[in-house]
Amino acid sequence: MLSGEALLIIEGEERPLRQWDFVHCPPKTQHVIVGAGDGPCTVFAVGALEHHTVRLPDGTLDGAPDWGAYTVDEAALRHGAGVEEETTDAEQAYARFPEPEPTRYRDGWLPG
Repeated sequence: MLSGEALLIIEGEERPLRQWDFVHCPPKTQHVIVGAGDGPCTVFAVGALEHHTVRLPDGTLDGAPDWGAYTVDEAALRHGAGVEEETTDAEQAYARFPEPEPTRYRDGWLPG
């Protein structure tokens, strides 16, 4: 966590995060981070996607079928961050969220 507050939902448990907290999630650990608190938060996240499946232009899925899945998690659903039905399709899992928009860094996003 670079700034602000967030909530880590890991294996169905909620853990508050604040500035400078660090989290390591081993492979196949169910986890999601959602913003919390009164203002914005800045999360620096690094992950490996080599085991995920991707949808090719022709509509077929390609990738490692045993990477895991986007699983149903009641805690994540309470915060609007979960899937209602288990899927291995990232496109389906993120369908209800708006497309990410690239943006430039703005003064004040990072502490100090």
